[in-house]
Amino acid sequence: MLKAIIVDDEKISREILRDYILKYCKDVEIVALAESADQGVEIIKKHKPDIVFLDVEMPKGNGFDLLEQLNEITFETVFVTAYDNYAIQALNYSAAYYILKPVSIDELVAAVEKIKNQRLKNQPSLHTRILLENIHATGVQQQKIMLPLQDGFEVVSMHDIIHCEAHDNFTDFYFVSKQKMMICRTLKFYEELLSGSGFLRVHKSHLINLNHVVKYTRGKGGQVTMSNNAVIDVSPNKKDEFLERFEKGK
Repeated sequence: MLKAIIVDDEKISREILRDYILKYCKDVEIVALAESADQGVEIIKKHKPDIVFLDVEMPKGNGFDLLEQLNEITFETVFVTAYDNYAIQALNYSAAYYILKPVSIDELVAAVEKIKNQRLKNQPSLHTRILLENIHATGVQQQKIMLPLQDGFEVVSMHDIIHCEAHDNFTDFYFVSKQKMMICRTLKFYEELLSGSGFLRVHKSHLINLNHVVKYTRGKGGQVTMSNNAVIDVSPNKKDEFLERFEKGK
C-alpha cells in the first residue's frame, strides 16, 4: 500500500481528488490533507509518504517552493494544476507526473500505476530532483531532460544534444560525447518538448540544436554543418525560420 498526501489550497479540489483516489486507486492510502505549502512540509516530514499530490499554484507559496523546503525528497510527486503554462514545459523536461484540472480519472490512475511500477523496481526517484535543478538553471541549455530507455531512463543536459533524427516511431539522439542513443518517442514529440529551448526542426527528419551549428551552406534550402561534422539538409520551407532564429541568437 502506497501512502499519499494531498496538498491543495482549494477544499473542494482536495476532496474531489481524495474521493477519486479512494475509489479508483486501491493501492493508495490517503494519510493526510494540507491546504498550504507550509502545512504540506509539516505533514510530509511527519508521515513520510510515497506519493505527494501537489497543487502547482497556491496563494502562499507554490508547489515548487514546498519542495525546496525539504532537505531530502524520497517520494514521488504528482503535480496537479489548472494552468497549461510554462510550468508544464518544466514538468515535461523532467518527465514529472502531472494532471491538469479538472482531474481526469484515467490520467490519475495512469500516474499512480507508473509510480507503483517504479517503486516495485526500486528505481530512484529523480523526476522531482531534476525538475528543481532545471528551475535553478542559469539558462535553458543548462537544463536537463529525462530520456526513457527500455530498462529505465537517462538524464542528459540540453547542451549535450547536438541533433536528433527521426526513424519511424523512434528518435536517434546524437551527443557531444559522440554517443548515439535511440529513444522510443517520435521526433514530433521532441520537437514540441524542446521548442523554445534552442532547438529547431529544419527538416522532416531532423531536429537540431542551434547552439551546435558551425556552418551554413546556402542553397534552395541549404545545409547546416553541426559541431560533430554532421551535414544536415534544411527544407526550403524552413530556411527563413532557421536564418531568422540563428541571426537572432537562437
